[in-house]
Amino acid sequence: MSSPFTLVLTGQSLIHHDVRQVSDEGFSAIKALIRQADIAFTNFETTILGRHGGWPMKGSYFGCSAPVVLDALEHIGFNALALSNNHAFDLGPSGVLSTLDEVAERGFLHAGIGVDAADARRPGLKTFGTRQVALVAMDAGPGPATMYAADATDRRPARPGVNGLDVSRLFEVDSGGFAALTGIQETFQSNYMERANYAQPHDPVDLRSDDEIDFYGTVFRRASENRRRILVDEASLQGHLSAISRAASEGAFVIAYLHHHHWEPNWREVPGWVQSLARACVDAGAGAFVSHGAPVMQPIEIYRGAPIFFGLGNFLFHLHEGEVEWSAPEVWKSVVATCRFDPNARLQSVDLHPVVIGGEPLDAQNYHERIVPVPAPKTLAAEMIDDLAARSRSHGVSITLEKGYGMIGGC
Repeated sequence: MSSPFTLVLTGQSLIHHDVRQVSDEGFSAIKALIRQADIAFTNFETTILGRHGGWPMKGSYFGCSAPVVLDALEHIGFNALALSNNHAFDLGPSGVLSTLDEVAERGFLHAGIGVDAADARRPGLKTFGTRQVALVAMDAGPGPATMYAADATDRRPARPGVNGLDVSRLFEVDSGGFAALTGIQETFQSNYMERANYAQPHDPVDLRSDDEIDFYGTVFRRASENRRRILVDEASLQGHLSAISRAASEGAFVIAYLHHHHWEPNWREVPGWVQSLARACVDAGAGAFVSHGAPVMQPIEIYRGAPIFFGLGNFLFHLHEGEVEWSAPEVWKSVVATCRFDPNARLQSVDLHPVVIGGEPLDAQNYHERIVPVPAPKTLAAEMIDDLAARSRSHGVSITLEKGYGMIGGC
């Protein structure tokens, strides 16, 4: 017989340090909060340098971690990890293979990378008590085509990598802008082979009409106004929704996860395509949807009884000394969300405990020293919940402040 259960969700964990020896009363309180959950979930925002080795596949934003950080996450209380993100391929296929080995060895529920595309798409499955839980984890980029897992063909071997949701970026520009871009290409005598050369490692883009131009790998379309659009590939979307539907039909409680960097100019706003995707995942059978990528908190929605966390910001965010581009206070603030479900997996309530990575003051430029989250001080906690409540109200969610934390009741 099924029992009630709790699901804890946090911001992403970009972890490079072993935090098990951190002695801090506030961090201990956060760990106690996470450990009380039946399922405790975060996004593992790095890749493992392990027995398969690997080589850096990017420049300034490269990052990898020793296997011991997984022991640290386990110590905190996490038992479920999404692995699909922009750092999962930082060591190439070797890092993917090492991460898979180390995560499986520790028994985490995990999904989002694989030895090929079929493996990367496969939902992770694990039983917690009497409850089977499935995790479907995807990444929408942007990223090079080579970071995404590929199946073998008669001409190409399989490629370990990330489970991708195929999206494309389209810039609509007015006639003047379109003419200027066309003129630049004509000046440099652009042709198909030049487009092909500059498109690598991607294949050249297929243009749909004379109103589109491939400007060295970026598609611009003539339109009445200037705007950016993110287009989700329907076949790719249906593949992920089918995976959710199958897992749900087999009796699993499904967590759907998305990582992406297609942010709005205001990071705290939710792109329309992400809102549509989240609801489609719930329609397909997901019991919860969570997303990361933008390093800030975004609104919460309850849709058909399922919690949707459009962006939970950061839980662990380990930077190198000298990295100061993440100075905005919002980067260091998040919540630990505890979702309570009844035996029939119906959401009953959500508690939102505000946390601050490294504590206050937030304007001190010691970002590389901000190692662990602690409870937000009372005044700041109230401000954080009030702000989140105001932004979630437009999504039909009422958040109240109760004893220093936020609460969504009567779900």
